[in-house]
Amino acid sequence: MEIEANLSSNENGSNQEEGESRKAKGGLITMPFIIANEAFEKVASYGLLPNMIFYLMNEYKMGVTKATNVIFYWSAATNFTPLVGALLADSFLGRFLTIALGSIFTLMGMTLLWLTAAIPHVRPPPCDQFTTHRKPATSAQHALLFTSFALMSIGAGGIRPCSLAFGADQLNKKNNTNTLESYFGWYYASASVSVLIALTGIVYIQDRIGWEVGFGVPAILMLLSTLLFFLASKLFLNKACIIKNPQEVYSTNRWNLCSIEQVEELKALLRVAPLWSTGIMPAINISQSSFLLLQANSMDRHIGSSAFQIPAGSFGMFSVVTLTIWIVLYDRAIIPFASRISGRRIHIGAKSRMGIGIFLSGVSMAVSGAVEYVRRKKAVEQGLSMSALWLVPQNCLTGLAEAFSAIGQTEFYYTEFPRSMSSIASSLFGVGMAVANLAASVVLSAVDGATGGGGKGSWVSSNINEGHYGYYYWLLAGLTFLNLFYFSICSWFYGDCVDRVAENGEGVEDNLYQFS
Repeated sequence: MEIEANLSSNENGSNQEEGESRKAKGGLITMPFIIANEAFEKVASYGLLPNMIFYLMNEYKMGVTKATNVIFYWSAATNFTPLVGALLADSFLGRFLTIALGSIFTLMGMTLLWLTAAIPHVRPPPCDQFTTHRKPATSAQHALLFTSFALMSIGAGGIRPCSLAFGADQLNKKNNTNTLESYFGWYYASASVSVLIALTGIVYIQDRIGWEVGFGVPAILMLLSTLLFFLASKLFLNKACIIKNPQEVYSTNRWNLCSIEQVEELKALLRVAPLWSTGIMPAINISQSSFLLLQANSMDRHIGSSAFQIPAGSFGMFSVVTLTIWIVLYDRAIIPFASRISGRRIHIGAKSRMGIGIFLSGVSMAVSGAVEYVRRKKAVEQGLSMSALWLVPQNCLTGLAEAFSAIGQTEFYYTEFPRSMSSIASSLFGVGMAVANLAASVVLSAVDGATGGGGKGSWVSSNINEGHYGYYYWLLAGLTFLNLFYFSICSWFYGDCVDRVAENGEGVEDNLYQFS
């Protein structure tokens, strides 16, 4: 009884302290610091990825297969660690400490990467004019490079799963829906602008000035991000994990803690797993950005007759722009217009959007293969350099496919899982991306091994004109359309999705026409 009284007293005290803390901390004054922290981190991190294939091939003397696999592993780690970070934040550390540690780790990783560019002795020496022999990187040089990647992946695991929720924690959700909605809007707007700046400004600096400055600028931006976050630390409200029923801690039989609700959660997860697996193939296609860079680098990137060249690493911005434009048009124009014509609110179900996304992803790979086939033929047979603007359609298709597939998956997981599994639902897409990065590495290595034997040139040769990247793209397109058939089977077996439209009022579903 004494223990129970103390626990009850502590719980009441904690609630009272939390209420007083909320009055003294948080609020709109914290928003610029949180949004700026996230924006600087995104510019810094996303600015490093596009040109990394060139850095690994030119400075570390890696072949295209090895360099691409390194990027796949790095991306897989970066997509997986947020799941660990979310669990740590919710169960042990709290969001503030998790973001703070993530910022420090990211800064350390970016600084270490900058040192690999700034100090010549920590990377392989360049080829001299008398020999074409390239001395490979030593184990110590590789260890330094991979340590920088590991630190940045750990940092991403602390920042990315917590920033959005941490900002929402600062706002009083009672009678403050408009403020919360405004915050989400500004948050995603700043994220989109940050990615565009990374794909244009940071990439341009790397192309024109060099790696030392190109890696130094992201490190400086990450330093500013970390400083801003710590400077505002006294303003933040940090909601820690609270045990609502402390008596459960003293349960002598842990099996008694397993409730019917937990069994239902496991059943929901297992039921969704087959459809979740269908999202891996579109994610594999999205991860092929390294080959896009090699294509763009071998093509004419001038705009008209001007001297300006679009950086090879900036062509990914067409995917981001297409995705953003489609989201705005779909939400603000297409659905309202279709609803006005039909007289009922039109809604395309999450599963339908997932299927459309898989189809468009296959089309984008087919188009990519066709463009590469024509580019290689002109380059090899005629010695002509094809305009890189031919890469824009496949980028737009990739962005459109991601808009359908990624958003459809996220909505599907969120609506199909119980509310107690919201955190798992929001992290499933990232886990799928991590698995896709590993699967992409397996596919690439298999293609390289199968097509590069017997003295033949590999489809994915480091020399783009000696390889057959078009065949590789068509292989991915074929696998994607097979995956679409697999998706159809999984969707049929899954059955109807949970309809949550009527949760906020009766009769709402009567005015809804849904393409499921």
